[in-house]
Amino acid sequence: MSASVKHKQDNAALLFLAALSLALLTVLTVWKLKQFKYRLINETGAAMFYGMLLGLTARWLWFEAHAENVESVCTCHGLNSTPRVLTVNTTTHEHCYRRVGKISQRCSLISAPHAVTMETFDPEVLFNLFLPPIIFHGAYTLNQRRFIENLGSVLTYAFLGTIISCMCIGACMYGFTRLMVLLGQAADGEFFLTDCLLFGAIMSATDPVSVLGLLSDLRVDLDLHTLLFGESVLNDAVAIVLTHAITTYDQTGAVFDPAAFLRSAGLFLGVLVGSILIGFIFTVITALLTKFTRLHENPLLETSVFFLLSWSSFLSAQAGGLSGIVAVLFCGLSQARYTVLNLSSEGRTRTKQLFEVFNFLGEIFIFGYMGYVLLTFPHHVFKAVFISGAFLSIFISRACNIYPLSFLLNLGRTNKIPCAFQHFMTLAGLRGAVAFSVAFSLAARDDSTEARRAILTTTLLLVAFTIWVLGSASDPVLRRLDIRVGVDADENPQDLSLEVATGRPDTTRGLWHRLDYKYLKPLLTHCGPPLTDSLPPCCGVVARLFSSPHVQEEQLFETEPEECTFDLEKTENQFKSAGGDCGSENQEDLVEGDLVEGDLGLGTVPAHIREA
Repeated sequence: MSASVKHKQDNAALLFLAALSLALLTVLTVWKLKQFKYRLINETGAAMFYGMLLGLTARWLWFEAHAENVESVCTCHGLNSTPRVLTVNTTTHEHCYRRVGKISQRCSLISAPHAVTMETFDPEVLFNLFLPPIIFHGAYTLNQRRFIENLGSVLTYAFLGTIISCMCIGACMYGFTRLMVLLGQAADGEFFLTDCLLFGAIMSATDPVSVLGLLSDLRVDLDLHTLLFGESVLNDAVAIVLTHAITTYDQTGAVFDPAAFLRSAGLFLGVLVGSILIGFIFTVITALLTKFTRLHENPLLETSVFFLLSWSSFLSAQAGGLSGIVAVLFCGLSQARYTVLNLSSEGRTRTKQLFEVFNFLGEIFIFGYMGYVLLTFPHHVFKAVFISGAFLSIFISRACNIYPLSFLLNLGRTNKIPCAFQHFMTLAGLRGAVAFSVAFSLAARDDSTEARRAILTTTLLLVAFTIWVLGSASDPVLRRLDIRVGVDADENPQDLSLEVATGRPDTTRGLWHRLDYKYLKPLLTHCGPPLTDSLPPCCGVVARLFSSPHVQEEQLFETEPEECTFDLEKTENQFKSAGGDCGSENQEDLVEGDLVEGDLGLGTVPAHIREA
C-alpha cells in the first residue's frame, strides 16, 4: 500500500472517529439536559453546536497538521470548469488523476505552494444514507387516528401552504436582490427569479425532527401536535419536488418562458404522483409478504424484510428519476396503516425501535455536519441584504401560509383551529435537515453559482436561528398563548387503537372508508371483511387468491349494539384516563344520518360531542 493511500485512509478514519465522538458527546449532553429538565436546547441544537466546535478545531488545527505540498506543473487556460478525471501524458507513461476537491489557500498560515483540501462528506451520502430513515420514521410514527381525522387540514397546510410559502419567499427575495443591485452589492443578472424561487422552495421545508423533538419535550395539545408534525413530515416531500421542478426550468435572463414553465409544472405533478405510487407499491409488496408467509414466527427476519423493502422504496424512486423522499414518506404512512397489522407484536416493537435509533443518529450526524460546514465550507457567500431579507421573508411567508388557510379550513370545521394555535404554528416553522441537504447538494456542485453558494450560507444561518432562538422560545410562547402543555398522548402511535387492531372502520365515512375498509385492508392484511363479500362475483378468483386464512369475519356493522357500545366506552375511558380530547371518535354514538359525508380530516365534530 502506497504512503498516499494509507495517509488518505488515516484521514478518513480520524474524520469518522471525530464524527462518532461528536455523536457520543451529543447523546451524553442530551441525557444530562433531560435529567435537569432543561428545555431550551434539544438534541439538534446540541449536535449543531458540537459540529461547530469540530469545524473550528478542524479549521485551525487539522489542516495545518495535514497540509500537503502541491506542486504547480502547468496552467491550463482552456478549461472553463474543473474536470472530474484528468489524463496526463508524460515522456514514458500516461497517468489518470481524479479530482478530490477544491483547494483552500491559507496564505496567512501556510506559505505557498502548501495548500489543503477540505475534508467533507459527499452530499449524496447525506441525502441517501441519513435522510430516508428520518423521513420514514416521521411518517411511520404519526398518530394514525388523529392524522386521518385531520387529514384534510394537514394536506392543505403541507401542499397548498408549501406552494404559498415558496411563492412568498421567492417574491420577497427577488425584491431584495433588486435592492442589492441598486446598492451595488450584486451584479445585475447574478440572481435570477428562479434562484429566488429555489430558495423559497428550500426554506418552505420545515423540519420534522426538530418539530417532533420540540412537541414531544413540551407535550403540547394533541391536535396542535398532529397539525404541526403532519405538516412538517409532508411538506418536506412537496418542497423537494418543487426544488426539482424549479431547477429543471430553463431560465434565460429575465424572459418568462411559458413552455418551460408548463414543463416544470408537469414534471412537478409527474414526479409527485410517480413517487407516491412507488412508495405504495413497496408497501403492497411488504404487506403481501408478511400476510402470506410465516415471517412473524421469526421477528428478526420479519424486521429485516420490513427494513430493506422500506429503504428500497427510496432507492428505487431515486434510480427512476423520481423523488426518493416522497416515496419513502408515503411508504412509511402506508406501512403504518397496513403492513404493521401483519407483524407480530415483537416485530412491531423492533421496527419502531430500529427506525427510532436510525432517526436519532441521523439527526445528530446531519445537524452536527451543519455546524461543521458552517465553519469549514471554503466558499461561503455572505450578503447582508440577502440574509436580512431571508430572515424577514420566512416570517412573512409563514404568516401568509397559516392565517389564510386556517381561516378557510375553519369555515368547514366544527372543531375550529384557535387563534393561539395559529400564532404558534407561525412561529414553529423550524428548518433543518431537508433544507440543508438540498442547499448543500446544489452549492457543492462544480457548476455552482455564487447565488447558490449564498443560498447555502443563508440556509445554514436560518437553520441555526430557528433551532436555537425559535426552538428555545417555544416554551414561554406556549405558556403566553395559554396552550396546554404536559398533555399525555391518548395513544402510542405503535400501539394500535381498537378499531385499527381489529380491522374495524375509522370514524371517517365516505369513499375513503369504503375503499380502505372493504378492499385495501382485506387485500393487504388479515383484517376486515372477506374479499369474497366485498368484490363482485366476477372477481371470485382474485378474492379467493388474496383472502387471508385468518380474516376476521366479524364486521362492525353486524355487531350487537351492546358490544359496539362496550368497545366504544373502553376507548373513551382510555382517552379520559390519558387526559386527552375525545376528538371525533365519539361520532360512533351518532346515527348514520348525522355524519357529514366527505368531511375527510376537517375535524367536523358537533361541539356537544367534544364536550362529552
